[in-house]
Amino acid sequence: MQLQERYPYYLANRPEQPNADLEVTDKYTGQLAARVALADSAAIDRAIAAAVAATEPMARLAPFERQAVLEHCAGRFCERADELAYSLCVEAGKPIRDSRGEVSRLIDTFRIAAGEATRIGGEVLNLEISPRARGYWGMYKRVPIGPCSFISPFNFPLNLAAHKIAPAIAAGCAFVLKPASRTPVGALVIGEVLAETDLPPGAFSILPCHRDAAELFTTDERLKLLSFTGSSTVGWDLKARAGKKKVVLELGGNAACIVDEDVDLADAVQRMIVGAFYQSGQSCISVQRILVHDRVYDELRDRLVEAAGKLQMGDPKEEETFIGPMIDEAEAERLERWIRAAEDAGGRVLCGGRRDGVMLEATLLENVPKDQPLCADEAFGPVAVLERFSDFDAALDEVNRSAYGLQAGVFTRDVYKIQRAWDRLEVGGVIIGDVPSWRVDSMPYGGVKDSGLGREGIRYAIEDMTEPRLLVVRTPNRK
Repeated sequence: MQLQERYPYYLANRPEQPNADLEVTDKYTGQLAARVALADSAAIDRAIAAAVAATEPMARLAPFERQAVLEHCAGRFCERADELAYSLCVEAGKPIRDSRGEVSRLIDTFRIAAGEATRIGGEVLNLEISPRARGYWGMYKRVPIGPCSFISPFNFPLNLAAHKIAPAIAAGCAFVLKPASRTPVGALVIGEVLAETDLPPGAFSILPCHRDAAELFTTDERLKLLSFTGSSTVGWDLKARAGKKKVVLELGGNAACIVDEDVDLADAVQRMIVGAFYQSGQSCISVQRILVHDRVYDELRDRLVEAAGKLQMGDPKEEETFIGPMIDEAEAERLERWIRAAEDAGGRVLCGGRRDGVMLEATLLENVPKDQPLCADEAFGPVAVLERFSDFDAALDEVNRSAYGLQAGVFTRDVYKIQRAWDRLEVGGVIIGDVPSWRVDSMPYGGVKDSGLGREGIRYAIEDMTEPRLLVVRTPNRK
């Protein structure tokens, strides 16, 4: 199997093949894997104009028609699952087993959206709250917000694009999408499938482009919502320049996991190995900080080190590979520098820490000072830091001592500690008995503090992509 030699972009539902190309490399070999059409600012302007023109036709689509589009997509993704998984493996360097998992989530996301498309409702309001309001009653319905702008990241090129595209179709919103320049192929395959449907002309555009051509995705006043997934630095800058449009940001994190003294250590180790090193730790909810009760610290540390040492690293196309390449060598070099800096500051490398090109070993450290980037910033790679605690409430405070607040994991069997964690942890989600990396595509997902604004998850994204429209009726002479 191999990628197509060249992929078109999609402008106003139609494939276009301009002369400019963006090269997509195989992230493991570094070799050219495909070329995709590259959009310029003029193409983006045309796409936004087409989305504006499609606003009313999209809003007029009946719920069952939106549902049919989404169901068609889910069916076609099932038929093309092997192709989609292979493209992920090549363009993102994601191990093939994990790539198949992301394809299954892509399908889930569109299926969930198909169901939600027919459940967008409203509410009847009792307005007779005082004599002044006698004879008045009301109701509201949710209506599409209008043309949306989406910017998706490299680490989940299919499913994180789907978390914007699918709810937009369910809500009846036209959209323009900029996929990550390093991993545009998956989004373009989604565009190919959408082009098979009866969506109104201009309903969607999927436009790979360089950052210097992408300004309109953020600043154009014709767009009513900007949804961005990516780094905190970029996300907050986009928000500052977005103008009056609504902004949803799903940004970074340095997710923490608390392991109390009463848990099944074998289970906790198995889950944390996945949470820390799945797809080379390139996830905003990857386990980065592990806080372990002093009574089980030594045993848990030794088990983690043993398990990490058994992970197979190599070609992501091989079935047994668990750790593939990082997205590029510059990112691998950055994280290697962070590891060396932590060592120089007194941290101890327990396992891993060595780099070979884009490959970085699964790495665990302890005794790392809190001001080091491996503790304070987002590592976004196969690295986790261990530390001890003796007081559960102090551990909660330590989790909160972060600029980020996306999700946190807590391994404990104490129901009172579970309640305290849910009450006190300053995060968007608390995962009990598992790692913060756990997610299903129907749940509300997002963070607080530097981790972002708003929530994804289909039903919650639809809320952002729609607005309540009120109707008030007066009944004269009502006694």
